Amino acid sequence: MKRIIFLLITVFSLAVTNAQDITDGLRYATDDINGTARFNAMSGAFGALGGDLSAIAINPAGSAVFLRNSITVSLGVNDVENQALYFNSRTKGFDTDVNLNQAGAVFVFNNTNEGSSWKKFTIGLNYNSNKNYDDELFIKGTGNTSIGEFFLAQAQGISLDLLQLQGNETISDLYAYLGETQGAAAQNAFLGYQGFIIDPLDPNDLEGTQYVSNIAPGSFSQEYLHLGRGYNGKYTMNFAAQYTDDFFFGINLNSHIIDYDQSTYLFESNSNNGSTVNRVGFENNLSVVGSGFSAQIGAIAKLTENFRVGFTYDTPTWSVVSEETTQYLETQRTDNEMTISEFINPRVLNIYEDYDLRTPGKVSASAAYIFGKRGLISFDYSYKDYSQIQFSPKNDPFFSVTNTVIDNSLKAASTYRLGGEYRIDQLSLRGGLRYEESPYEDEVTVGDLNGFSLGVGYNFGNYTFDLSYARAEQSREQQLYTVGLTDRAAIDTISSNFIFTLGLNL
Repeated sequence: MKRIIFLLITVFSLAVTNAQDITDGLRYATDDINGTARFNAMSGAFGALGGDLSAIAINPAGSAVFLRNSITVSLGVNDVENQALYFNSRTKGFDTDVNLNQAGAVFVFNNTNEGSSWKKFTIGLNYNSNKNYDDELFIKGTGNTSIGEFFLAQAQGISLDLLQLQGNETISDLYAYLGETQGAAAQNAFLGYQGFIIDPLDPNDLEGTQYVSNIAPGSFSQEYLHLGRGYNGKYTMNFAAQYTDDFFFGINLNSHIIDYDQSTYLFESNSNNGSTVNRVGFENNLSVVGSGFSAQIGAIAKLTENFRVGFTYDTPTWSVVSEETTQYLETQRTDNEMTISEFINPRVLNIYEDYDLRTPGKVSASAAYIFGKRGLISFDYSYKDYSQIQFSPKNDPFFSVTNTVIDNSLKAASTYRLGGEYRIDQLSLRGGLRYEESPYEDEVTVGDLNGFSLGVGYNFGNYTFDLSYARAEQSREQQLYTVGLTDRAAIDTISSNFIFTLGLNL
């Protein structure tokens, strides 16, 4: 069989070689409550309030509420604790990091024409961290399904001729060739074959497509480590205006940035009778960068001196995403009473063709009551249909199947946020509650999210200092691999963050 040999960097031209699924779509479609400390302290219930840089991300009309030019910078300390239950074994994973939550400015231009009903207009520039991807998950337990089932499932249907080295062909050469012409499943099958995890049903039939596992049934001790790094950030250009004393209107033009790295490693061992391979180490690395665009329009109305309502429409976000992957496999087997170790490291960077991703927009409605200078209470409701996540091009067979699975598995979800503030002279005390419905139809794969927040702030006149603490809890089921080893671990995640904000009023 004649083959074209590729170098260490492989460019994928077929979308079918990629591995996008619901998890990827949701990763970029969901947001955390990040921003200024005041915003976080009230659980993000700012749609009818404005007057805060992060409130602009909820309702673009909020910048027109500012009376003076304002600059704020917010730093966050984020902590994520994952508690995993896998076959009656409990483990914990922790990650703590410091990052820039928000930085921005609003410039107020008052209308000096006293005969005009347009009181002022504002221009805002803001960066907000939509989601922090830094995460560490550790799963450990003894199950009855081996990683060998993953390689076996990937290999079935692929001819033996494709998995065997020919002539002076190297591991890197063939791995790259398979990725370019056959896809990721063939690469996984190749790793499993070269690592002696699987063998052909008929070794003499080079066109044979059926395989068997060299790992015998029984129990398997498994350790699974998942590391995530990166962020999803939003840069906003805001324009807003105040009409009379009672109406505020605004629009946001948003540029989105995705920067995400993921690394997973599975170690499995067994002492099952008849098992040739008794140890497996399997590493997968993913690197993602992307950019996108969205827009928002919003309005705030003062129905009475103390009561305000707000409304916002967020368009979908259209993104272009690039992905790169690497893999590594090591195995240990017994052959003629000898212990043999195999190390299959292709040292090939798989560069996938860019794909388009549309994540859903949302609608939000808000209400707030202002108790003069003593305080306020605010409520926000938003609605987002996660079944509208869509990978493109839609005519690609792989994306078509993925989009159908998303449409059948995900649903619309509502979010409720309640926040309050009480002022004692220059001191402000704040608190909030947050509830988000599961985006999954089964409400088990990812459960509902519950959270609360607290905060304090002090106004020194020309500058302010605010501090907040927010905590959220959510349960989910983590499936180790999409095929073969599909056992799930029950994960309880507790996310906490401390936000420090320094504001300057000019």
